[in-house]
Amino acid sequence: MYYYYERRMKMDNKAIYKKTLGFSLRRLVWDLLSLVMLVGIATGGFVLAEKIWDKGLIGLAIGAVLGLIVLALLMRFVSYSLKAGQIAMMTKGIVDGELPDDVIREGKKAVKEKFSTVAAYFALTNVIKGVFRQIGNGIERIGQGIGGDAGGAVGSVVSSAIQTIVEYLCDCCLGWVFFRNGVSAAKATCEGAVLFFKHGKTFAKNMGRVFGMGFVSLLIIGGAFGGLTYAILSTQSANLAPIYSEISQALSSSENTIARILQNPATVPIAFAAIGGLIMWGFIHSTFIKPFVFVGVLRNFIESGKNDIPSEASFSILDSKSAKFKKLHSDL
Repeated sequence: MYYYYERRMKMDNKAIYKKTLGFSLRRLVWDLLSLVMLVGIATGGFVLAEKIWDKGLIGLAIGAVLGLIVLALLMRFVSYSLKAGQIAMMTKGIVDGELPDDVIREGKKAVKEKFSTVAAYFALTNVIKGVFRQIGNGIERIGQGIGGDAGGAVGSVVSSAIQTIVEYLCDCCLGWVFFRNGVSAAKATCEGAVLFFKHGKTFAKNMGRVFGMGFVSLLIIGGAFGGLTYAILSTQSANLAPIYSEISQALSSSENTIARILQNPATVPIAFAAIGGLIMWGFIHSTFIKPFVFVGVLRNFIESGKNDIPSEASFSILDSKSAKFKKLHSDL
């Protein structure tokens, strides 16, 4: 039996956001620790390679790769439960109009009940991402077929816009999986993908909010932390000079525009500051801004589908648009 609250809504988007913010804060702490670990491993690689082989830049690259591998493995078993648990509790707040006192524990419990293993969770989310990306690519091909190069440009713009909100749509689809009690995760995923296709105009209304708040937060947060990073690097210019010099020398023969800028050691710290600003913006935006925007997007997604739950017969409309969807459909 499908359920949805028809009574007066008890929790608005702001209340749900505040109640589930604990998930985001835990993810932020984990992400910052992961960043420190990555920098530490990469720096260690540079120091060792510089002392042993006088090839610090190669050591830096190897250390960065090793750090990314370690972080990917760790985040696979930590971050997924926090993100999925937050989506589960946001969905519950929207549907039931209330949330339990211990949302962290209940969120993790909901994830374990829906996904028996970590592998099952990642398998499903990878399918969701693949479906939406293939739909976006299909729109681009339609544009190219209709209007040649001009149509292709239009199709590319539309496809790029869709890819930008793919992550939001994937999370909404995951929320739909939690919403559909008593239905397998695979079937609920198919329903969520069909909902996106059938109600695309409704979700397009969220694009202004997604892009607008993202751009403003990038200017404010990214700019502030970029400046702070540059100020910190300036205090360590003597110690970091060997790294700047090696990077500039390694790029000395490149004709790439960015590489040519970095051929001057003085511009390397500016590039590092920009990267630092982007990284910190990513952390803070995903912790405080994105969840607030997402609650509204998720509510629109569920409300658009609660009275129009796709039947299995309607799944065929996406079989020809996404090979991943067709395979998931055939496995039901």
